[in-house]
Amino acid sequence: MSFKCGYVALIGKPNVGKSTLLNNILGEKISIVSDKPQTTRNRIIGIKNLPEAQIVFIDTPGIHKPRHKLGEFMLREAREAIEMVDLIVFMVETETPKDADLAIIEKLKKLTKPVILAINKIDKADKGSILPVIDVYNHLYHFKEIIPISALKKDGIDILIENIKKYLPHSPKLYPDEIITDQAERFIASEFIREKIMKYTGDEIPYSVAVDIESWEESEKLIKIKANIYVEREGQKIIIIGKKGERLKKIATEARLDIEKLLGAKVFLEVWVKVRKKWRERDILLKSLGY
Repeated sequence: MSFKCGYVALIGKPNVGKSTLLNNILGEKISIVSDKPQTTRNRIIGIKNLPEAQIVFIDTPGIHKPRHKLGEFMLREAREAIEMVDLIVFMVETETPKDADLAIIEKLKKLTKPVILAINKIDKADKGSILPVIDVYNHLYHFKEIIPISALKKDGIDILIENIKKYLPHSPKLYPDEIITDQAERFIASEFIREKIMKYTGDEIPYSVAVDIESWEESEKLIKIKANIYVEREGQKIIIIGKKGERLKKIATEARLDIEKLLGAKVFLEVWVKVRKKWRERDILLKSLGY
């Protein structure tokens, strides 16, 4: 059997570019991106179909020290992904490893899986600074490959894909060709709304926000979606709504355009902002919101 297929986990500290890499590998936006860390909360599967291989990527939450039950859920999602895959792509930036990177390497030493190091954001670094970083990582762990890339500029992605294929097991396809993710459309739509909240609010607000799709009605001409944005305090609700509702209108409009592109259909999006105090600490609320 010449065909290869397997699971590949994208891991690394928050905001290292895992979701950007996945979206650009697939050529489709299935994982939201932001300049704020800890954007990804759930494991997200993206499937890359090639003539000779099917690569099932798992985009994981950034590995960090949790400060609440939501953070514990995110860390568990990342750890479980590492356990189930055939290959790990550990993403870092073009700088000497920080404590978070070193902590991840210590975890990798306990595994027997092959690991590729992807040094991301080379578009923002001097070429001469990359070789010393490679040398440092070479001395920390026996990586199967070390590949400099720019996920944003799509530089080095083809080389990364070719090297990933080398370490996949021989296996038939796990998913049909037409599927590029296992995520439901409702989930991706809710994530698009959360992405726009991250874009238009300050540092604190996005981490206190959850989005729930309350209803989804489809007809031949229109998809009607009603979504609730949950925050922890009344003041956060006021910030998201903005003066005369302008910020919420901007969030909803941009999210609707992304959802229409995803679904290939006209969308009517109705969004409400509600307060659920300390939802990140309450198991029942976390489960009801899909965490």
